[in-house]
Amino acid sequence: MSTPSDAPGTPPDFDEAFRQKLTDLLAWRRDVRHFRAGRPVPESLIASLLDMAALAPSVGNSQPWRFVLVEDAGRRAKIIANFETANAEALSDYRGAQAKLYASLKLAGLRDAPVHLAVFCDEGTAQGHGLGRRTMPEMLDYSAVMAVYGFWLAARAHGVGCGWVSILDPDRATRDLDITEENWRLVAYLCVGWPAEETDTPELEKRGWEHRRPAASVILRR
Repeated sequence: MSTPSDAPGTPPDFDEAFRQKLTDLLAWRRDVRHFRAGRPVPESLIASLLDMAALAPSVGNSQPWRFVLVEDAGRRAKIIANFETANAEALSDYRGAQAKLYASLKLAGLRDAPVHLAVFCDEGTAQGHGLGRRTMPEMLDYSAVMAVYGFWLAARAHGVGCGWVSILDPDRATRDLDITEENWRLVAYLCVGWPAEETDTPELEKRGWEHRRPAASVILRR
């Protein structure tokens, strides 16, 4: 008897050893801001990581993520200037000891990271035919974020670190990257490279900015 072309395949055996490794991967995924300067990430590896990112789930199978590798030095310089302006404005929101602590934090690795990756969501995509978006159109953005997280985990599994730069004016960044597509919205700007150090503790926790709460503290039952 022939096997139908759409028959499901045999799933991998995700055994206990794999599950433990997955837990380790999640625990060791860190927001990296300190990179080894001068050590490039092979283009083939970045391409492979983007392929894995594109395996992310998306509403209606819309796949709205759009990846922009920022390689031009002039455009990178504009992004750095954007960050510095936004960071100075953010600092002005704090007072006293918290302002002093904020000023001491390194909040982006834009100068040292060998790879800059901007991730946009195409909010005007016709792919998926609108399925699942009528009541929650923001699901497109969430889908793009899932791709970001997939990229991040895949990168960490290869020893590559990622840092998510959110201290940016997104409209200015979009203009500086010459993105003219009307419906593209910036959802992430990532610094990517080899970490200068390895740790399973968030830097903001080590520096005393904020601590991770256990999942049990944010679970409600109804």
